[in-house]
Amino acid sequence: MKKIIIILITLSTISACSDSFTELAPISNRNEADFFNTADDFIASLNSSYAGLQDPGVYGRAYWTMFEMRSDNTDQGPDATGLARQYTEINAFTEDPLNEQIDIAWSASYRVVANCNIILDRIESIEIDTAIKNRIIGEALFLRSLMYYHLAVGFGNIPLQLTPFVPGDDLVQVDANTVYAQLVTDLGIAESNLPVSYPTSDVGRATKGAAATLLAKVLLTIGQDSDAETVLRRIISDYNYELVPNYADLWGDANENNVESIFEVQFISGGIGQGSTFTNDFSPSSDLQTGQGFGRNRPTDDLANAYEPDSERFNASMATSYVNNEDETVEQNYILKYQGDPPIENDSDINFVVFRYADVLLMLAEALGESPESYALINQVRSRSGLDPIDAGTPGTFEEKLLNERRLELAFENHRWADLKRFGVVVEKLIEAESDVIEVGDIRNLFFIPQREMDINTDFIQNDN
Repeated sequence: MKKIIIILITLSTISACSDSFTELAPISNRNEADFFNTADDFIASLNSSYAGLQDPGVYGRAYWTMFEMRSDNTDQGPDATGLARQYTEINAFTEDPLNEQIDIAWSASYRVVANCNIILDRIESIEIDTAIKNRIIGEALFLRSLMYYHLAVGFGNIPLQLTPFVPGDDLVQVDANTVYAQLVTDLGIAESNLPVSYPTSDVGRATKGAAATLLAKVLLTIGQDSDAETVLRRIISDYNYELVPNYADLWGDANENNVESIFEVQFISGGIGQGSTFTNDFSPSSDLQTGQGFGRNRPTDDLANAYEPDSERFNASMATSYVNNEDETVEQNYILKYQGDPPIENDSDINFVVFRYADVLLMLAEALGESPESYALINQVRSRSGLDPIDAGTPGTFEEKLLNERRLELAFENHRWADLKRFGVVVEKLIEAESDVIEVGDIRNLFFIPQREMDINTDFIQNDN
């Protein structure tokens, strides 16, 4: 199924780009009086919010630096010059509040929030078909919640803006649990409002399954396992997902938006400004794709050694060497999941898979705790990759075994940092990785709030842990 083309449009601004922290005005500019009058206007505005997910400050780049490279899964490698310096600092916990990747993650995420706030504010007074209105509200709530989830995981204490920003508004930090409580409410509405699926022409939009999956993840994060179980069982029974038969068939542009996919950020190559950079960013050498390979976000040896030898998951996820243009074998870990054949540099057709069904099965095992049913769920995921089952007699605690399964199944999909925090093992796992670039005393659970936000909002409290 071909992905939707997200059309970038110009929308209105209730307030101009303010001097405030988040640039909490919509993504684009046009006189608002002439817009937001029809369902098509709101859908066009939603398309702008979806396009915001492609931004280098969101899934385009910054999120994998914050949620994979920060963890024990990947590193930057030896290059610490130019743009790579920003990644090296994040990898080594030596970044300061001026780090560019952290800055753009904050601002780009809030730009999506801003656009969704405008939609949610304006749509209430517009008379359009009720089903369409509810769907638009559901999509906007899901997209806003997706941004706030990542902001809460990354930064903890953040402003929770739920209405369009007006210059002069007081912006108040709230703790992450307050954010998560809001997301539980919003995602419940979103799941109720959204459809189970879309026609092919609209594949890529948020569905009931997408809202429910994020809701379950939030509930697990705040320790409401029983409620998470209820949501996860509903996804399994009602929303028509299944594992693809072969792990390798999850990846590549021909396999996008498949039966296992719950939500993907859609990227489209072809010189229209909507291609992804993943193939070029992650490839180790220019002989692997069009343009230069930068070899960023490299799998660590600790991760490589955690895989079962020569397993299907390993072979589809990463490689440990490549042959360069001189026919020399170079020993270097690199990611395979996002390999493609872009027509020009940094213009790949490869999507970013945000949620998929294997994650749902593993989250249900987490919600249940150790039990025969939990091992059956884990083994359902393992067997798809030809792996032997595990059980209570397999070495390790249940939590250790489950976290390991999540690591290997979902590697490079931006889950690892949140998983380490949710399981309470950030320091333990980073120490186990025996990284030679991290000092134990430097390991922090939260990123610094960007310095420009601290300068503008003098009541903000900087993160120090």
